[in-house]
Amino acid sequence: MKDTVEIIIWIIFIFCVSIMSAYLILASISIVALKKYLRKNSFSDYKSVLNSSFAPPISIIAPAYNEGKTIVDNAKSLLALHYNNFEVLIINDGSKDDTLQKMIEAFDLQLLQVPVNIQIECKEIRGVYKSSNPAFKKLSVIDKVNGGKADALNAGINVATAPYITCIDVDCVLEQDSLIKMVKPFLEATKKRVIASGGVVRIANSCIIENGRLINVEVPDTFIARVQVLEYIRAFLLGRMAWSQMDGLLLISGAFGMFDKEIVIKAGGYYHKTVGEDMELVVRMRRYMHDNKLPYTVTFIPDPLCWTEAPEDFKILGRQRSRWTRGTIETLWLHREMLFHPKYRILGLLSYPFWLVYEYLAPIIEATGLIFSIILACFGLINWHFFMLLIIFVYTFAILFSMLSLLTEETTYYQYTKRKDYMKLVYAALLEPIFFHPFVVYSAIKGNIDLIKGKKTWGDMTRKGLSKQ
Repeated sequence: MKDTVEIIIWIIFIFCVSIMSAYLILASISIVALKKYLRKNSFSDYKSVLNSSFAPPISIIAPAYNEGKTIVDNAKSLLALHYNNFEVLIINDGSKDDTLQKMIEAFDLQLLQVPVNIQIECKEIRGVYKSSNPAFKKLSVIDKVNGGKADALNAGINVATAPYITCIDVDCVLEQDSLIKMVKPFLEATKKRVIASGGVVRIANSCIIENGRLINVEVPDTFIARVQVLEYIRAFLLGRMAWSQMDGLLLISGAFGMFDKEIVIKAGGYYHKTVGEDMELVVRMRRYMHDNKLPYTVTFIPDPLCWTEAPEDFKILGRQRSRWTRGTIETLWLHREMLFHPKYRILGLLSYPFWLVYEYLAPIIEATGLIFSIILACFGLINWHFFMLLIIFVYTFAILFSMLSLLTEETTYYQYTKRKDYMKLVYAALLEPIFFHPFVVYSAIKGNIDLIKGKKTWGDMTRKGLSKQ
């Protein structure tokens, strides 16, 4: 019995070392790639793209459901982006409030009698509205029967006229030059076709927003939002940057991403039967390119281009993380044929196994290890000396990795300029493994349970609203 216990403990220890090693390798690759990107783009003249009549057309697609309180300001924010050739498509996904009516009144919208070329299946489109005011000529509003976010995005793709589409959450705040930076990889592509590009998403809680523009960056007032700042920095700067460099990126945030519309349509558009439609689309597009033996790549822009509101309530945060878990499981299951399949190269041999073990199974293994440790303690079988060393080892690594992410942020984009802001984030990093991480693990377990129960809905994701002056 004692030998069996020791074997299990060593298995847990080896798993901890493996996941730490994996994160350190990704961080190392990211840091090198970040330096290369910053050096290369320090000479870029983005104004030449902005002012050029040859700038590729872009369609911005923003689904909206019951957004009456903020929809007008959000639409104006999108219309104010610095780019020469784009259109904004607001998809009213069967809102039950006054979202559509407010848009009609604010932008002098008129119903057009134009046919829509349905290339991707979606719920009925009841009408397409355009503004009679020349100042809002770039804006279109699509009114449709409610079908969820994925269905709304598919409707927008059907109406979009540009070869490149940008899919965003309507309540996000974009940097004024975000489109210019995001489209750049598509323009620079030579040997490989860029089919999708993602950007960094940052937490906007407590930041100053004025007329849809980010005026001042502040560290969130609440602990739960501050910890998410750390999470997002680690995930984007030390994670996705590395996967992009290795050409193994599986996920582009649904909050802000740009896609080649032709490939999106050929791949079948967004899949509305999963709550992780953003990840699933990227994986399916990549599979389409591999299956048809077409050279391609998926890129990532490390610049902070999009700011979004993070949950400040544990109940809402739990729903979000549960949905993320369900979306990951559904995507991995739908594309299970990729696992260790040499045809998919790094996707099948590295990206998929990493997500399976360290994103999906890790919380389950961690929760199982905790329960196992409690049982051993009850029977007096636990080696407390080894157990405490393991806890200290894991806690120390978590702190140091968060410090590394903050250092990377400070030496690259330096969004938080005040010393006290960094101290707040340092304090949050010290407390995260104790008070926040266990909740994330719990939410992931609940996501598994919800999937087994057949839960398909997102859950209520009520937001408090971003600070405005």
